[in-house]
Amino acid sequence: MEIKKVEPEDCGEAAEIALQMWKKQTKEELEQEFLDIISPDEGVIYLGIEDGKTVGFAQCQLRRDYVEGTRTSPVGYLEGIFLLRAYRGKGRAEQLLRACEDWAAKKGCREFASDCELSNEASLKFHLKSGFQEANRIICFTKPLQENKGE
Repeated sequence: MEIKKVEPEDCGEAAEIALQMWKKQTKEELEQEFLDIISPDEGVIYLGIEDGKTVGFAQCQLRRDYVEGTRTSPVGYLEGIFLLRAYRGKGRAEQLLRACEDWAAKKGCREFASDCELSNEASLKFHLKSGFQEANRIICFTKPLQENKGE
């Protein structure tokens, strides 16, 4: 599999494949988000290409705020990784992950982190198989605030 670093002109192609994982966003939203991530060189997106077809992607960024379980800053952070079903289980995701890790190391990172939903067993297995260690489990909460009409 060929690993291609996404340049600004490739953000639409990256958004197309990313939509298969992040279904709640639009192609236009993802395309703009990807452009914003790679333009200041604080993040990178790689495409996995096989026989001229985009079969996967990985996105990582530098996180300078606290990252659960780490002690250094910045930390390379795997924001998302996805492969089309027919291309899974053959080491391709690991290739994309290694490209992200190499990028982060060149940016001065000494640690690399990621996360997944509690219910995403496939992602959990991938992370553990790839050398990640679980740092913590959390459940996040939100609630709307009512407008203060007295002000």
